[in-house]
Amino acid sequence: MSALRISPFGLATGLTLAAAYLLLRPGRSHNPTRPRGNSKTPLTRLLETGATAMQPRPPLRGFHTYLVGFHPMKEDPERQWIAHHWCRLANDEFAECVMFDGNTADANLVGIEYIISERLFNQLPPEEQAFWHPHNGEILSGQLAAPGLPAPAEKMLMRRQINSYGKTWHLWDTGTDRQPGDDLPFGEPKLAWSFNHAGELQPWLQALRDRELGINTEARRASREDLVDHAHPQSGADALQGRFERPTREIPGVQGRRVRLESTER
Repeated sequence: MSALRISPFGLATGLTLAAAYLLLRPGRSHNPTRPRGNSKTPLTRLLETGATAMQPRPPLRGFHTYLVGFHPMKEDPERQWIAHHWCRLANDEFAECVMFDGNTADANLVGIEYIISERLFNQLPPEEQAFWHPHNGEILSGQLAAPGLPAPAEKMLMRRQINSYGKTWHLWDTGTDRQPGDDLPFGEPKLAWSFNHAGELQPWLQALRDRELGINTEARRASREDLVDHAHPQSGADALQGRFERPTREIPGVQGRRVRLESTER
């Protein structure tokens, strides 16, 4: 790594990012699912006000980077969602994100994602690597976006994420406009994956995200063509191949890498 260490998400000072967000504020993305239960009473609202005024929130202050992409479930890849991430940098090679089903104040918390560098991924045992999805397909396809950032800053952010991996658990299926969800988080956590071939993502879902947030996925893909030269073959890029009825095609720069499980025989 170079002497000038720029974190995968640290593109500028907090003030600069905040100013950029205010100038280029993304659109509103709202999920219609509301949790089951009675409405808040005046006492509940009073307690909330008191907690806001008197209790500290240091662990939440660092979740400043807003990323929006798409997640298929690894075991059921036609089950797909728009994923709104707010991420916190722990160091140059590890970040953690909380995920919501929208970007409004009443959005539901639906999952978590951890992000690691290629170097850290290569240190994992093969059985653990199977949980981590590659990010190059999301970046080079234009699917992953950082709404509100100026184009040069977003481009730098994506350059820093090339060859990284994510481990994502979805805890609540709140559905979409076309896929009914649950009004409470039922069942076991589900391991999410990434799209690594064009055509895997349902076109209507991309169109919905782009319309709500004012994103042009194809323009982003074209602007990132120069990142192809920085992309390495990634483990898991072929994990969902053949799992879709509609035709798929390769994304330039996205290549699979086989991971061989070590034999336990002596």
